[in-house]
Amino acid sequence: MSNSLFRRKDVNKAIEESKKGNDGHSLAKILGVRDLTTLGIAAIIGAGIFSTIGLASFNGGPAVSLLFVFVAVACVFTALSYAQFASMVPVSGSAYTYAYVSFGEVLAWIIGWALILEYAVSNMVVAISWSSYFISMLEGFGIHFPMWLATDYTSAKEAFEVVIANGKDITEGQRILGKAFQDAPDFGFTKLIFNLPAGLVTVLITSLCYIGIKESRNASNILVALKLGVILLVIIVGVFYVKPENWSPFAPNGVNGVLSGVASVFFAFIGFDSISTTAEEAKNPQRDLPRAMLLCLLICTVLYVLITTVLTGMVNYKELNVADPLAYVFSKVGFDFVAGVISVSAVVAITSALLAYQIGQPRIWMTMSRDGLLGKKFGEIHPKFKTPGFATIITGILVAVPSLFFKMSFFVDLTSVGTFFAFILVCAGVLFLDAKGLSKDAKFKIPYLNAKYFAVPLLLVALYLTYKEGNVMQHLEEKPLLFVFWIVWLVLAVMSFKYNFSLLPVLGILTNLYLMTELGWSNWRMFIIWMIIGLVIYFAYGYQNSKLAKK
Repeated sequence: MSNSLFRRKDVNKAIEESKKGNDGHSLAKILGVRDLTTLGIAAIIGAGIFSTIGLASFNGGPAVSLLFVFVAVACVFTALSYAQFASMVPVSGSAYTYAYVSFGEVLAWIIGWALILEYAVSNMVVAISWSSYFISMLEGFGIHFPMWLATDYTSAKEAFEVVIANGKDITEGQRILGKAFQDAPDFGFTKLIFNLPAGLVTVLITSLCYIGIKESRNASNILVALKLGVILLVIIVGVFYVKPENWSPFAPNGVNGVLSGVASVFFAFIGFDSISTTAEEAKNPQRDLPRAMLLCLLICTVLYVLITTVLTGMVNYKELNVADPLAYVFSKVGFDFVAGVISVSAVVAITSALLAYQIGQPRIWMTMSRDGLLGKKFGEIHPKFKTPGFATIITGILVAVPSLFFKMSFFVDLTSVGTFFAFILVCAGVLFLDAKGLSKDAKFKIPYLNAKYFAVPLLLVALYLTYKEGNVMQHLEEKPLLFVFWIVWLVLAVMSFKYNFSLLPVLGILTNLYLMTELGWSNWRMFIIWMIIGLVIYFAYGYQNSKLAKK
């Protein structure tokens, strides 16, 4: 049984099957480098640059611009591994497919199941964020949307209870939500409260994804062009309001203050993996996917660094802990028109991110169905629109319904772990295929540096710095996963001597694993529950119905 659990998919057969399609129809090959790069930018520059960038700047000060460079370099390790796989296996499915040809079926299923969660949850969060920005934009135009139709029941009820208990000692946000609960119509024994904009935008974006990749591509290109224009406007106009004294002190809270934003900044970059889900719709995937991944990372890094430098120069970093930092700084300097433009562009930016992820998820389901691990219906290609029709509809339902009724914080605990796990396996997959000699025909190869000359010295330096900092045991008690991190580093160092591993994928594994140690128990608990559900489905259906099981 263990052998069949780790049965691996042949690269050439995977490519051949993708060309045939699952029901006689194949996907439309229309995406070029520009389209793929735009899709990556759409996923990377979403709500983050309009919101979480403020908190990262507040904690790290002007030095947070260097954090974006550091995290971008860390992402490049993973992106290079994705790029090499994409040039070898130009098949939809992203990390799921890469794990299938490297480590076998059960790990591929785990990654695929994790990606389903990550994409769905990410879009639920994006849809709810979109709703908040949309309501704010309407308010800016003097249109008052009923709040009981733009929030979730739990948030409204909690705010109402706080208003009743505390009277005047409440925030403006609590007052608005409390009033929404009070104004909401009664529905039997409860109140009728739901987030209508979040549900509607998901339905509209899903409809666009359903009717064609060409239409989705055109919409994505337009939305990205608009938001890049606004970001460049912010940078160009903002430069004239920069006060160099705001950049001093450069790192007011030290290295720890800067690194406290690692998790949020890292997730500002991870959209590059959505590019690999559209491999079968690329004109020349083996050439264009690697180029697009690296190009979108470079563009987004430059924009992130420039915009954080301008933000922290326009106002003191202490003022940036707000929900809408870009709009705030321009209001602060009396440029209300630009602040209004930014509020509108935030809606555009988040819409394009929603589109990018909503394109990606059905294609992962389609690939898993094609392999026999999910029902055949998920793999059907629409004969007219050339999209995975059924999978797209189910994706829309699974994102739209929860975003109507649940609060955003509920979804936060479901994110993170699966993404890091997928990234680690992709980097490890490159090492495995290199060691087996299976990546010799890759059209794109990661620049090679022999890890055996670096892994041990870097390990010794890291151990020394950790020891010098003190409180080693306390750190290990607070973050037990650090034990795993050090053991994995030691194992990789030893294996690098034996197999002459490439350094960059090794650094990708270590970077992602270290970032996993920063996650709380709540993230792990929800991920473990999701994995248990997934393994039950795999052994009940996928294991017997796998195409590899029938050969």
